[in-house]
Order: sequence, then C-alpha cells, then structure tokens
Amino acid sequence: MTITRHAQIDWDDQGNPHSRTFSDVYFATQSGLEETRHVFLVQNDLHRRFSELPAGGRLVIGETGFGTGLNFLCAWQLFAECAPLDARLHFVSVEKFPLSQADLHRALGLWPELAAFAEPLLKQYVAVHDGFQRQVFDNGRVTLTLLIGDAVEMLPQLDGQIDAWFLDGFAPAKNPEMWTPELFAELARLCAPDATIGTFTSTGWVRRALNTAGFKMKRVPGIGHKWEVLRGTFEGWPEDVEPLPASKPWFARPQALGGPRKAMVIGGGMAGCTTAASLAARGWQVSLLERHDELAQEASGNPQGVLYLKLSAHGTTLSQLILSGFGYTRRLLETLQRGVDWDACGVLQLACNDKELLRQAQLAAAFPRELLHHVEQAGAEQLSGIGLDSGGLFFPEGGWVHPPALCQAQATHPNIQVHLHQEVVELRHEAGQWQAWDGERLIDSATVVVLAGAAEIKRFPASADLPLKRIRGQITRLPQTEASQALKTVVCAEGYVAPARHGEHTLGASFDFTNTDLSTTAEDHLGNLALLQEISADLSTRLDARHLPPETLQGRAAFRCTSPDYLPIVGPLADKQAFLSTYAALAKDARQVPDTPCPWLDGLYVNSGHGSRGLITAPLCAELLAAWLDNEPLPLPLSVVKACHPNRFMLRELIRGV
Repeated sequence: MTITRHAQIDWDDQGNPHSRTFSDVYFATQSGLEETRHVFLVQNDLHRRFSELPAGGRLVIGETGFGTGLNFLCAWQLFAECAPLDARLHFVSVEKFPLSQADLHRALGLWPELAAFAEPLLKQYVAVHDGFQRQVFDNGRVTLTLLIGDAVEMLPQLDGQIDAWFLDGFAPAKNPEMWTPELFAELARLCAPDATIGTFTSTGWVRRALNTAGFKMKRVPGIGHKWEVLRGTFEGWPEDVEPLPASKPWFARPQALGGPRKAMVIGGGMAGCTTAASLAARGWQVSLLERHDELAQEASGNPQGVLYLKLSAHGTTLSQLILSGFGYTRRLLETLQRGVDWDACGVLQLACNDKELLRQAQLAAAFPRELLHHVEQAGAEQLSGIGLDSGGLFFPEGGWVHPPALCQAQATHPNIQVHLHQEVVELRHEAGQWQAWDGERLIDSATVVVLAGAAEIKRFPASADLPLKRIRGQITRLPQTEASQALKTVVCAEGYVAPARHGEHTLGASFDFTNTDLSTTAEDHLGNLALLQEISADLSTRLDARHLPPETLQGRAAFRCTSPDYLPIVGPLADKQAFLSTYAALAKDARQVPDTPCPWLDGLYVNSGHGSRGLITAPLCAELLAAWLDNEPLPLPLSVVKACHPNRFMLRELIRGV
C-alpha cells in the first residue's frame, strides 16, 4: 500500500515554493496568475464556455497536479464572474504529494486577489489523506474532488467525463513518470465529446504522444517565460488502438431519467438527511419522509457518536471507503458548532493486548502520522487526561459528533421539504413516477426514490432480498462529575467513552444480534460499565461508576444495520428476477460479459447498511448517489463503488450459487 506524504517544500528569497522532490518551482510569483490564466483558462476557452452554460448546466475540469490549488482557484474565480447563478463547476484533480495546510496557507497568501476563494479552500483543507477526497463550496455550486495518489493509479479508478483538461505538474524533465502514453490514454478515456486540453509544455514528444492518444494538439504563443504552450481538442479514440474495456453492464450507470427533478427520500436518519442534502444542492426538489415525529430518532439519535477510523494496513476496499468518508464528514462538520454539535478532540484506541498492539504497529507503519500515530502509556495518559493501563493509537483529527445536529443541518436546505409522521408501507411505479403510499393514502410521488431507512427498506419487494441485518446496541449516559472533566479525548477499547456534552458522557455500546426489543436494560448498562472499567479504572472511579444503580441509569437502544461483508449497500436497484434471467450465463462462466443492459428499476436507489460507521460512510455515499443521478464524476474509486453496489449480491448468487 502506497503511503502518501505531504510535499516537501523549500521557500526561496522571493517567496516562491520549490518542490524538494522534483527540484522545480510550483509557480513564479511575478507571473503565476497570468500564466495559469493563459495556459489553462484561455486555451480551454473557459470564459465563453462558462458564460454559455445553460440553466442548471455544469462543466467538469480535470487536472493533473493540484499543487497549491492555484489553477483551481483561478478557474473558480472566472466561473464566479461569468457563469449563470444556477450553473455548477466540478473540478477533479490528482496530486501525489499534497501540500500541508501550513504550506498551502503560505503559498496562497502570495495571491491576495484570490483570497475570497482561497479562504474557503483553506477551511476545507483538513483530513486530506490517500484516495478520493471530496470538498464542496458555495452551497454546492462548486465541487472539488481531489485524487490523492499517483496519477497512473488514481485516474483508472475515476468514473466521469471531463470537459476540459489542465495538463499540469512539474516539467517532463523533472517528473517523467507522469508524462507517459499510459497517462494520456487515461485522459482520453475520461474525455467528454469535444473535450479540450491545455498544457504549459510545448515539448515535441509530449505533443506527439497526445496526438497518438486521440487529441489534436497545436503550439500557440505562450506568456511570461513560456515562449510556447500547447492546446488541443479530443478527436476521439484512435481507430488503430484497441479500446479500453467498457464497464460491465451490471455496474454501468443507469440511463438518465427525464421529467421533473424531484426525489423522495424515505428515512430521516443520517443516510436519508445527507442524501436529501446532496440532491438538493444539485437543484433537485426533495421530499424527506420520516415515520417518527422528529428526524434522527433511531440509530442516528445517539447523543454522541465517534468519528473514528477502523482501518486495515492492507488497503482494503473498506479502508479506502473509510479514508474518503472520514475526510468528507470531517470537513462537513466545520459547518456545525464546535463543542456543542461536535468536537475534534481526537480519538485514542487503546492497545489492550499483544494482538491489538501488533495490529496497531502495522497501521502506524502503513499510514502517515497526521492520520494516526502510536503513543506509549504516558503519552496516552497525557492526551486523554486520565489514568490508563496501556498506550495505543491516537487519531488527532477524530472526535465525537452529535448525530442529530448533523442530520438537522443537512435537512435545512430550501429545496428539501421534511414530512414527519409519514410511514411509507407501499411503493408503486405508475407512468414513470414512484408513489409512496400509507395504506390507502398517497403520501407523495417523484421520478426518483431513495430508500434510506436502514433495515426497514426490506419491507419493499424490490429491496426485500438485500441481506441486511439488525444489531441492537445500547448506550449509557453518565452524568459528568468534577473529576471526570479531566477527560480530554474519546477513548476506545471494546467500548468507547467520550468527553462530556451538556454535562453527560456517552458510554457504549453493546452488541446484541438476537434482541429485538429496544427497551433499555439494566443488564446492558452493567455491560457498558464493565467496558468503562476495561477502558480506564481511573475514569470509572472519577465517575463513581461502581456506585451507580444500573436500574437508575439513562440511555437508549437502537438497531445498527449492516451487510454480510460490512460494506454499505449503495446504488441503483435492479429487478432481481430479470437480472438473474438476463445474466444467467454467468452461472456457467463468470468471465463472460454479456452486452445486455441491466434491467434497472428506473429511479429506485438505496443507501443503507452502514453499521456502526454511518457517520463516516453515509454522507459520502449520499454524494455518490447524487453523482449517479446527475451524471457527475463519482466521488469514490470504481473498485469501491462496485464493492458497495447492490448488484453484488445477485452476482454472487449467480456465480457461486449463494
């Protein structure tokens, strides 16, 4: 697994940032803005293209080499000046060595005229780790998807169509690994019809290699110290080159739907509220249907959840999802009130035995220190403020969240109408519209419906066979004491305990695969108190936990909803019987790729199965659904998207017979 490290920067006497790795300058402070605008904005004709975007239109820019973000900020500035107010800009950029926040702040400080755009970027530039990292600006009008890693590894995992390419990066002589035919083929694969490209280099072999990949390139006059630059248009995949394999039909995007851009989202928890917000930000009118009298009344209703990364050192699909989802949620929380709705107090995962100590050592070697690092017992005690029996892993960007606050905030978009006390018991599809019924009463109808009600979605025939299972969990609320105020960070072992919010610590949580009763029990409170004792006998004493009668303790129980492979179930739903019939040949030969389109249930999507990781995975999966529906570049690698796709279970049934 590749470990991405921050760029190593040196600063010269004129304030120019230099890459120590590539021995090259990021930009020239005297002419950096002019060069960026000439090479990338002018050569891609962006002023005209932004100005001529239709109502609700979108332009997608792709870039190799995010660097200091200068190209992104200049494009955003131009977009803000001349694009229609309801148009959207999507910027996708790959970067192997992202700048630290301190270096980015220093670099962008050189351009005061970009401050209005640099400030929101710097605010969102947190938890930028390996993989796909999505950032959203200007109430959803501008989206930045950073692909943190090597371009030749990242771009093949991108699903999207690029309208204009910024071919940037350090000079070919300094960074030859990036300027390759393989990379140019990926640029071509991702091109939308009539895509354009601009680059600062006019090197002959670069021009010829781009022509070979299907671009028609020409040299044009440069600016500043660049005598000539290249611009081009994509003419199409070369006839003499074997085309890249198309996506398998059961993972291909469903055909875009016509008609009104209205969606119903069923379920007002974390998955439902964030899905509604992601669609609303793209101009959809959304009905959010919740059966309870308030949002976030089930698993998303706990007073404190932990923003915590349970990772694998081997770069598993789940780890990739968690890294991307953690960053997205962490940035989303910046819009809430710190100390009340959330707190980035850090999370300490204790190494309670030799097996866990070994696992943590592997993780510490596999990930950068800014994400996680090992601390000895004394360091763990200093970070947490309480007595502990061991050290562990510290996640400095983690913390606790009040999930209902995040849900409420996501549901406040003016395009969202929240309908409480609305229990959908039946879905009907009539004349291209999904209808939500409560017995004999029609609640609402829309072109698109998203099932986001955890395991409750099994009540609908189209999703009844999804292998979702409920796991009951109970938390305990412990009154803060004067002595317990010493706790400064979330501490986890088999359970977790968080610093107090509104005078109460949250302690939990039990796991019960058999109990279907959501009444709190004294037995589970005792179990949670035992978890507290294992975490820290000192904190247990500070909370006087041994003298708290379990029958008097307050708490709540809820069902987590998970899948057999512990990955969420996110994406469009197909008709199961038609699917099994259409792709029956896979039962005999799994290597076949029939070209028959997938029998989708048009406009029916699901966002469920997030288990105990919903805070991290549900919001980004909401972005995934919205990107599908709006034909945008997807916010996750293709391998992760496929691994979370609802069709994976029907494929396994065909191929393995299970």
